[in-house]
Amino acid sequence: MAEPQDESEPLLGPTRGGSGRGRDCPAAAVAAAAVATCRSAQVRGTKAGQELCIDQAVVFIEDAIKYRSINHRMDASAMWFYRWYYSTSCQRILSFIIFLILSLAFVETPSSLTSSSDVRFRRVAWEPPCGLTESVELLCLLVFVADVFVKGYLVGWSQYRSSPWLLAYLVVLVVSLIDWIVSLSVICWETIRIRRLLRPFFLLQNSSMMKKTLKCIRSTLPEMASVALLLALHLCLFTMFGMLLFTGEKDDGLSKERLTYFRNLPEALTSLLVLLTTANNPDVMMPAYSKKRAYCVFFILFTVIGSLFLMNLLTAIIYNQFRGYLMLSLQTSLFRRRLGTRAAYEVLASLEDGREGHPPAVGVKPETFLWALQKTHMAVHCKRAIEQKVRSHGDRLLSADEFQKLFNELDKRVIKEHPPRPEYHSPFLRSAQFLFGHYYFDYLGNFIALGNLVSICVFLVLDSDVVPDNRDDFILGVLNSVFILYYQVEMLLKIFALGLWGYLSYLSNVFDGFLTLVLLVLEISTLAVYRFPHPGWKPQTVGLLSLWDMTRLVNMLIVFRFLRIIPNIKMMAVVANTLLDLVRNMRAFAGILVVVYYIFAIIGINLFRGVIVAPSGNSSLSTVNGSEPCGSFEQLEYWANNFDDFAAALITLWNVMVVNNWQVFLDAYRRYSGPTSSTSGTAVTTLSTPSGPRRPSTTRPWSSCSGRSWRSPWRRTC
Repeated sequence: MAEPQDESEPLLGPTRGGSGRGRDCPAAAVAAAAVATCRSAQVRGTKAGQELCIDQAVVFIEDAIKYRSINHRMDASAMWFYRWYYSTSCQRILSFIIFLILSLAFVETPSSLTSSSDVRFRRVAWEPPCGLTESVELLCLLVFVADVFVKGYLVGWSQYRSSPWLLAYLVVLVVSLIDWIVSLSVICWETIRIRRLLRPFFLLQNSSMMKKTLKCIRSTLPEMASVALLLALHLCLFTMFGMLLFTGEKDDGLSKERLTYFRNLPEALTSLLVLLTTANNPDVMMPAYSKKRAYCVFFILFTVIGSLFLMNLLTAIIYNQFRGYLMLSLQTSLFRRRLGTRAAYEVLASLEDGREGHPPAVGVKPETFLWALQKTHMAVHCKRAIEQKVRSHGDRLLSADEFQKLFNELDKRVIKEHPPRPEYHSPFLRSAQFLFGHYYFDYLGNFIALGNLVSICVFLVLDSDVVPDNRDDFILGVLNSVFILYYQVEMLLKIFALGLWGYLSYLSNVFDGFLTLVLLVLEISTLAVYRFPHPGWKPQTVGLLSLWDMTRLVNMLIVFRFLRIIPNIKMMAVVANTLLDLVRNMRAFAGILVVVYYIFAIIGINLFRGVIVAPSGNSSLSTVNGSEPCGSFEQLEYWANNFDDFAAALITLWNVMVVNNWQVFLDAYRRYSGPTSSTSGTAVTTLSTPSGPRRPSTTRPWSSCSGRSWRSPWRRTC
């Protein structure tokens, strides 16, 4: 076993693989080349050579901060281009272009620019003329072409050929441009556009975290395949058992079970697949169980083995794989940071080694590092903390270990310091400042806000059966005016106690103050338009909003303002901060979900556009009758769930992913378009649900058929 290398030993020295390692590690070769360039520049003794060395160190440090690979070109022109490409403004422009090309699906034919997606009420949508969206798309594609060539220039041709993502980027662009030319050549009459399916790739390739997540999913597939095979075997065996078990000819219960759920192999397989998600439990069991209770053993065994054992085993495998991947990803990121900072150290240390007439120095001069630090783009507070640590070392050289520890400041969270409170000379003002700046004053404000919330709830309950035109808003209007006046006084008193900047330094105060000012503007507008409240206060509508609309808006903001209690309750604040951190850390997974949704939405439009048609008479009441199957797509009035445009397709896929009533969609699209829809619906449910289609249904929508609860949608009349 090799001995561990000392941290102060040169990264690119012979024992660490200097020339030999460069052949195996491209990043080490890049750093070695940068050090050699600096030493040769120092031999020439030019100031431009020193600037080149500093710029190389700056690039290495910025790579370390962003966890980027240092395997890229390091000459002067490439470094300037590299820093410009990864600047905040350039990356934001690229992100906007990606957002723009993904958003074109909402405007392109079929357009989503309608107020409703319900086929009964939807009006004819505005369709853009041929060439409008195509021009925007061409602009986006040209930006991506420039992006792929810039990346190729920065990483070099050898690295470009060995990167599957960059090669795939080039192929996707070529296919997209060819498809774009075909669209214009047929004057936008083609129904299938391949480039729409390829658009999510631009989102994937621009996010390193999404690439890592996709790689983790790919590495998880072999272990998931074994459990998936067990699930398929479990499903097939119980399907055959069910078809053999429920074949009674004389027993009405068995005949009903067979005709409803086990008529043939596809229907039996679909019924048990839905039962695996517990979405049709206990409906699938009831016909046979009603005649003989022993038949429940079949369904209980199927659910226990499939839902409780195999699906939980699948969840455990996914969790275990992602946990191991997370540790590996953190180690890789830490290695990239240490490699970048060590390369910067070697480059800065070579500034002294290359000078003639000076003995070899081991370390980096603090003033040299501060020079490089001033040119580095990083958070201001991190830069200040690192500067303070460097100056505390004095004039002695920084060793490699000390140099690495300086960048530990990047991982530390900043504790925000609030501005000092204003000082008052009057004893009365100081006492008032202490009183209104105390946290008990916040508790009083929360209690008043709770009283306002309770008053709104009381009036909502009392007026639940009264139509808006007959409501008397006098008492509620007066109470809201009093509460809003208190909110203004509370805000001003807090500003008096904390000072303006001290008040704004608390995010909870910014949230509270903004909503308070909005409430004040709405209340003044209401009084200016509808005058002061009085008994029987029911004026006619003036302007855009009626009195009831204004009151509703005010009440909604008051309810939203009640969230101000979160920072005052410690455990609630901890949970809220955890949720916010979870949202930030789940961005990569959310991006993968967006990609899945986007692709399946485009596929759904190509397969099922126009399949769902309005019922005869185009009336919302035309389907509510006893002739429709109870709990079916038509009886539940799911007409807005269709694939006639991109926005409607996304909502339909969301409803399928939630799993609560996904068998209703499978049945409807199977009847309207054929068995292909069952495969598509099962695929999107499996891919978009983290642990497979296993979200149990906790509620059942009440049917209008004879007042009975939801029943199976498989063509059964009420």
